[in-house]
Formats: sequence, C-alpha cells, structure tokens
Amino acid sequence: MYDIAVIGAGIIGTFIARELSKYKLNIILIEKNNDVADGTTKANSAIVHAGYDAKPGTNMAKFNSKGNPMFDKICEELDVEFKRVGSLVIAFNDEDMNTIKELYDRGLKNGIPKMEIISGQRVREMEPNLNSDIVGALYAPTCGIIGPWELAIALAENAVENGVELLLNSEVYNIDKTDFGYRIFTKRKVIDAEYVVNCAGLYADEINNMVASPYFKIKPRRGQYFILDKSAGSFVNRVIFQCPTKLGKGVLVAPTIHGNLIIGPDAEDLDDKERLDTTADRLQYVRKTAMKTSKNIPFKKVITTFAGLRAEPSTGDFIVEESKEARGFINVAGIKSPGLTASPAIAEYVVELLKDINGGFKIKEDFNPIRKRMIRFDKLSDEEKAELIKKDSRFGRIICRCENITEGEIVDAIRRKVGATTVDGIKKRVRPGMGRCQGGFCSPRVMEILARELGTDVSEIVKDSPSSYVLVGRTNKGLEKNLRG
Repeated sequence: MYDIAVIGAGIIGTFIARELSKYKLNIILIEKNNDVADGTTKANSAIVHAGYDAKPGTNMAKFNSKGNPMFDKICEELDVEFKRVGSLVIAFNDEDMNTIKELYDRGLKNGIPKMEIISGQRVREMEPNLNSDIVGALYAPTCGIIGPWELAIALAENAVENGVELLLNSEVYNIDKTDFGYRIFTKRKVIDAEYVVNCAGLYADEINNMVASPYFKIKPRRGQYFILDKSAGSFVNRVIFQCPTKLGKGVLVAPTIHGNLIIGPDAEDLDDKERLDTTADRLQYVRKTAMKTSKNIPFKKVITTFAGLRAEPSTGDFIVEESKEARGFINVAGIKSPGLTASPAIAEYVVELLKDINGGFKIKEDFNPIRKRMIRFDKLSDEEKAELIKKDSRFGRIICRCENITEGEIVDAIRRKVGATTVDGIKKRVRPGMGRCQGGFCSPRVMEILARELGTDVSEIVKDSPSSYVLVGRTNKGLEKNLRG
C-alpha cells in the first residue's frame, strides 16, 4: 500500500515525486514507457520562459512567474546545466510593436522583472545576424535554456535516492475507487494507493475518466524542429521569438544548452497522440517562417529534425486541482508551454493540495537534495582529464567523437539509480548520438557497453521501447561471400 501514486514520469511527474520525497511517505512513480522523460519532455523547445506571454490571472501566468526564479537553486542541487541567456520578441511593424507593448504590460501584471522594450538598432547590436527590417523588440533577460530530459532524469534520480519507487513499462489501463483510496491496474502489477496524482501528459484526460466524469479533453498539437550543428550554435546568443499567435509562441531561433542551434516549432492539431513523424511541408513552413527572423540561418548545417507533441487542454489553461468526484485524486493536466518553466511551482502547489486533504505530512529529516555530480569529461581541464584517466582508464576511451563522450561517462549513466538501459537512454543522459553523425559511428559501441554492463546479449539491447530492436540476428558470412562472388 502506497501513500501516493504519481502517474507519469515526465518533467511534471518527476518534479512532484521529488517534492513529495521530502516527506515521510511511501511513494511510487509510474511510467508507461521504458524510461523517464520519454514523452513531451524529450521533444520541446527547452526554454525556461520569462513569463510575459501568459494571460494574467491564469494558472499559466501564476506558475510560470513563480517557477522561473526557482531554476537556479534546483539546477545547482541536481547538477543540471542551465543558462539565463535572455529572450527577444521581435517586431517588424507598428502592429507588432502594439503586441510587444501588450506583452510588456502582461509581464508587469505577472510580476516579471527587468523587461525592456528596445529599438531595432539595439536589437541588431545585440544580435547582428537578425534581419535589418526589425523595428523593435521586447527584451526579457530572465529567460533561460536547459535540457528538459536531463532535468527530469536528475529529478527522478534524486527522488529515488530519497526513497521513491520508480515503476517503468507500466501503462495504467484501469483505476478503481476503494475504501482505502485507489487500486491502479498496470500492465506489470496492481498498485494500491491512498492518493493519486495524474501527470499523464497527453493521456491525462483518459486517466481522469477512469475515476470521474470527463470534464476536460487533451488534444495533441505537433511541433516540428530543426537542430543545427554546433558550428552554428553561436548564430544567436539569445532566444529569438516572433510575435505570438493564437497557436502559440511561434517559430523561435535559439541556442541550446549544449551549443547547437534549434529552430521551430510549427503548430499542427492532430487526433493521434503518438504521431511523432516529421513532414516535408511542415518543415518547409518552419524554415520559411524562421527566415523572417534571419535570412542568413545556415540551414546547410542541419544535423537532424524532430517532432514533439504538446498537450492542448480544452480549458485553455493548466488544470491543477483535486477532482470534484474523486477525493484525493489530483489532476495535473494540459501542461503545455510554459509547462517546463512552471513545473517546480506546480510541484510545490500539488504537495500543498495533498497536505490540505491529508491534514499535513511529516518532514523527512534526512532528505538529501543533492544529486551525485555528473562527470562531463569534455569540460574538464587537461590536468583534470589526465588525473581522471589515471584513476579510471575508461575515461581515456572516446566512444562518441562528435560530442567527445567517454566510456566512463556511459558506464556512469548506466550504473546510476535511474540508470540507462537503452541506446536512447544513454543518448538522453550523456549525449552520444546527439552530434553531427547522429550515432552513425558510436551506436554499436554504446550497445556493446550496455550489453556488458547489464549482463545481457547485445541483440537484447533496444533503441528505446521494448519492441524497438536494433539487431535482428547474425549474418551468414559464407552466404554473403557467395552472393558477392
């Protein structure tokens, strides 16, 4: 019997699990996929928004403005890379400038600090690669960039280190109300819990409907992106937005926390919650729209494209509340942008909701907020690298040449509390396969290391999901030779 079951191990679920791990509670974090951060969390713009865009008085505005300043401390505790690079919302005409002024006024109402409306000349001084027809911009220096999947993994690790149980590959297919709370049926086991927190992302409406009447619906909205090589990473120094539309914040051009350049997304409403393919026409739209920001974007340096799905709620706002029909069942749904920014504030709020229902939780005196530090070999000095290699020769073997990732870093990623078990799991944690060749050279070595460390045959190693096999069998070399001859 668990005190609390959290359904969904994306950025929201992992933040809530970590926040709950500060108390003397028996907590389980349930995830339908093979790893944490495997849904919207791993495919988005990776922006910590300043908070001027959301309509004042909404949950989006409240949690964004409170969440943004929380990132510095949290990322320091969890050893997650985070930079406050600032953002510009650019204007091309008087109509856009009116929108800029509206955003500025919203920001003031939302309590966003240090904003400025600046001239086109100053925009070009700050960002010389932008187009010359820009007449002004809203500058917000508190905007930041981060790796959202890396943050979610770090949160899950720290939560598990503080006693949370993580259950992967466990899709929830039914929930019954009981005298003690809830009985949750997953594909792996049945779980009893007094309280449930529904953080199921695109499927949050379906989870709610297992215990209560439908009162919101989640619609998937697909966005497609380009990622450019690190040689293009300094093309802009800040996050560059065009003026927002009804469909969202629009196509951005921004540096990533790892030194690449990201461009996107578009916005396309779909019915399929698993539709993650990219399409030529929508990518062309992203490219054409981005060139309004700068005609000089070096698209010849694109190394990959990807698509992500965000959860669009029928309510038009974040849903963070106890179900009116199910006591102790908390819905945290429709967390679209700025959901990443809002996530730490949402986690605190959800814990307070649960405390009010329960009457309070006892603090855990031995809670440890500090996550074991990551070794980022490429960022060490030559002396530090030499000393590390003396202690462990695996750090002297480069596996991914594009990102300079060593065997030692990959082994560490496997052996941690929420360790990687798949090729993509390693990619999310320490980045082999994220570079120019997109895993073309390093993936076989990554698979060999995974097989060795996990004590399994290399043919059992998958890309991501349990069915995403990479190797199907050994070739018949004699037959191959005869066919060639």
